[in-house]
Amino acid sequence: MGFARLYLSQIRGLSFYKLFGTGSDEGFTFKFNPLTNSGVYAILAVWSDENTAKNGVINSKIFQKYKEKSKQHWTIFLKPISVRGSWSGKTPFLEQKDRTAGRIVALTRATIKFTTLIKFWKKVPDVQKLIRSDKNVLFKIGLGEVPGRQQVTFSIWPNQSTMDTFARKNGAHAEAIKAVRKDNWFSEELYARFKIFDEIGTWDLSSPLEINENLEVT
Repeated sequence: MGFARLYLSQIRGLSFYKLFGTGSDEGFTFKFNPLTNSGVYAILAVWSDENTAKNGVINSKIFQKYKEKSKQHWTIFLKPISVRGSWSGKTPFLEQKDRTAGRIVALTRATIKFTTLIKFWKKVPDVQKLIRSDKNVLFKIGLGEVPGRQQVTFSIWPNQSTMDTFARKNGAHAEAIKAVRKDNWFSEELYARFKIFDEIGTWDLSSPLEINENLEVT
């Protein structure tokens, strides 16, 4: 993954990218478990348009190499509909208007201050337990740009309402948000919401979107 920067920086139409590793328990913790996500890696890529994105993921040498060396791969193509904050000093996503009903992808990214690292990670187990037990969430994973300090959460929800209920009304998560705001835990943060318009490949030998297609989407 470290060498990917040499190749990704040369791909035309790719304006922003980030590389991630994952931990255990949906990727949110550090404890080692070879049966969970120790071999799972992720790439976030921002492209100039849909055709360029699909051509890059399907035909570029670096993505082809990852597919050859992986047991499976899953790519979802997203359209940003809400963006707030910055990432590495930039606003990487260009917000687009879309009021149609449907599944919502929530991405949160933060650089945690060194002085608040312990407070942050003490909150993680309760939030993790909460999202694991939420029947509405279709998919979730925690990603690490820099282990322990630069963290990303990625989740897919049936609709905006179910996502908002978890984020703002459920106990552990709502309390964590209040603590973040009160004590200013992050030196940089970004919150983005997306609509899904396509996917390639599989996760656990199927598509999380197809597995959950029987859930009501309003």
